[in-house]
Amino acid sequence: MAVMDINADLGEGFGVWTLGDDLALLEIVTSANVACGFHAGDPLVMRRVCRAAVTRGVAIGAQVSYRDLAGFGRREIEMAPDELTAEVLYQLAALDGIARAAGGRVSYVKPHGALYNRIARDREQAGAVVEAIRDYDPSLPILTLPGSAVHEVAGPLTVIAECYADRAYTPEGTLVPRRRPGAVVHDADTVIERAVRMAVEGVVIAVDGTKVPVDARSICVHGDTPGAVELARAVRGALAAAEVDVRPFALPG
Repeated sequence: MAVMDINADLGEGFGVWTLGDDLALLEIVTSANVACGFHAGDPLVMRRVCRAAVTRGVAIGAQVSYRDLAGFGRREIEMAPDELTAEVLYQLAALDGIARAAGGRVSYVKPHGALYNRIARDREQAGAVVEAIRDYDPSLPILTLPGSAVHEVAGPLTVIAECYADRAYTPEGTLVPRRRPGAVVHDADTVIERAVRMAVEGVVIAVDGTKVPVDARSICVHGDTPGAVELARAVRGALAAAEVDVRPFALPG
């Protein structure tokens, strides 16, 4: 039987602004990537999401990013490796403290946005993120793309590969940049079919029509798109119907 985790980016509201339906998605996903305040989220939002995740038995992940509130963490920032390590460590420790106060803990790390894409190809910045995790808790897995540079520099860290049912893929197995037309797949039937195929067959159809191997343990569903909750529920239902065992890759705290 195939085994698959479902993760989503949560806690991305800020102050009076709300983004996505965190509570509804926590009834569906098995892992929650919680924003740590650098691209979105604030202490109150982080606390609410962590409490709700603990209540529902959902694994909590630190969604670390560049310090870029205005750009939602989608702009690359050049910085020295030791500075990046310190900023990732700061976010990880902050969320873990809030999670522990809620009766849980951070169970894994998933970089967000531009940082996620940068460390897929940049060994130096990937190494800086790995160093932060290793210094804080080397037992924490890091969630990233298959073939990411993170795999090359992770050392003893566990690297978990993920895939995206609602993002377009290049023939090389990377995500089509969001600024390009068609980067996000909006058709619900297509997203559901892709999710099942990636979980059962381990392949995805790239933008040029070729089959790309996807060896992943987790599927990401985006929580900030229209109809996200209904789509995530449909994806989980389709995986169950295909006899995929849906459960977190990291045990909740």
